[in-house]
Amino acid sequence: MSHRGNNDSPAKSEVIGNGPVSTVANSMASRHRLRLNPNKEHKPEGYEDLELDFNPSIFSSLERHLPPNMLVVPRDDKAKFMREILLKYLPIGERNRSQRHKEYRQKIISNYLPLHRELYTLNPTAFFVPSFLKAINDNTEQSFRSIMSEPSAGIFVFEMFQPDFCELLQSELENFEKWVAEAKLRIMRPNRMNKYGAVLDDFGLETMLDKLMDDFIRPLSRVFYPEVGGSTLDSHHGFVVEYGKDKDVDLGFHVDDSEVTLNVCLGKEFSGGELFFRGTRCEKHVNTGSHSEEVFDYSHVPGRAVLHRGRHRHGARATTSGHRVNLLMWCRSSVFREMKRYQKDFSSWCGECNRMKQERQRSTCAATRMELIAREEGESTA
Repeated sequence: MSHRGNNDSPAKSEVIGNGPVSTVANSMASRHRLRLNPNKEHKPEGYEDLELDFNPSIFSSLERHLPPNMLVVPRDDKAKFMREILLKYLPIGERNRSQRHKEYRQKIISNYLPLHRELYTLNPTAFFVPSFLKAINDNTEQSFRSIMSEPSAGIFVFEMFQPDFCELLQSELENFEKWVAEAKLRIMRPNRMNKYGAVLDDFGLETMLDKLMDDFIRPLSRVFYPEVGGSTLDSHHGFVVEYGKDKDVDLGFHVDDSEVTLNVCLGKEFSGGELFFRGTRCEKHVNTGSHSEEVFDYSHVPGRAVLHRGRHRHGARATTSGHRVNLLMWCRSSVFREMKRYQKDFSSWCGECNRMKQERQRSTCAATRMELIAREEGESTA
């Protein structure tokens, strides 16, 4: 079965002029890569006052990974150096699409009047259930695990959102969709696989979702997904999807364009719609078969979250009745994506890479054992 990576989500873009990269940054870019291990003592500069292709926080995050001789060049040169690296993940066609999307988003934000303004700033006590909030405040692996179950390796399930928050977000989505229809705009959907739903950043929720990722998802990912950049998450794609009659029915087998995915059911009344997981895979092994220990099905419950690697292959079964609404956040790490370009083995998280590594180790051990036996037999007959 073919697995599709959802690489068509809108990039977080603030496009700048495409002037020539300075000689120093260009020469550096040709001779250096980012450092795998960050310089933790280096204090990164702020980039909020610059017009950038990507969220300014990405540049601050990447700066600690610059080669030592790039850390001392002017900020503009550092920005251009990092921009060249980041643009490798955004082909020309996608850049043009990003510009159109930026104009679309600006038109909405300039004209759309939010129904529930309290949603647009993150209020932890109003958003989260007390157990989740306490675990995050304690900020230890033990506190996180105390509120979670791990029904299958790498998949974490926990209560997250208050019912009032779920209802408010659904109400805001309905108000936005009504406004879009009245304004005769063509709504941009979250990705090519979903024909219903909306990108939350498009109507002003970007700041709230940034804080959700930075303060609540990244602490969890730092502990549970360090091997895929969980500690360096620096951008997101946040959206709501809808399933049911006259909506999307199911979702095909795929991987997400994320390092870590948060999936929270908001409601409403429904049956069916289970997620099915079939193992984590790198790009090389995405179409390989699944093993029995990788097979896991999950039934949604309103307010309950599922956290998993973006490369964890999954899909959604048909919603057979009612109306199901889910909030998703694809959380990404530009540092991990750059580092991944120079790696060949992903046995720390890819199920197939890990099996192949274990098989090589078994073969090596078996060959060594046979050699030792042969040597002992030879010595005994000498």
